[in-house]
Amino acid sequence: QVQFVESGGGLVQPGGSLRLSCAASGSIFNLYKMGWYRQAPGTQRELVATITRGGSTDYGDSVKGRFTISRDNAKNTAFLQMNSLKPEDTAVYYCRVVILGDSYWGQGTQVTVSS
Repeated sequence: QVQFVESGGGLVQPGGSLRLSCAASGSIFNLYKMGWYRQAPGTQRELVATITRGGSTDYGDSVKGRFTISRDNAKNTAFLQMNSLKPEDTAVYYCRVVILGDSYWGQGTQVTVSS
């Protein structure tokens, strides 16, 4: 079993910043990839950003240049710095980890960008 502690969501004005964190624990030996996906009402879940144990990153096209993912391997924690937020970034953000090819999902945290 994998447990998650997600934090950092909330309400922010357009142009503002938020920082999400996701700490994984439990059966996480061989934790390979961490990251976030997001889902707005009526849409499919989409990639936000991922990072491997070695530090390789991948970003969704809509967040490139605005969001930055990082990771503390010793603490099995990932961070997502979100800058220049737009109303279209409003969604539930889900933490995802990959362990030996299997995906595990956190419960999600709401991010709302509105004036």
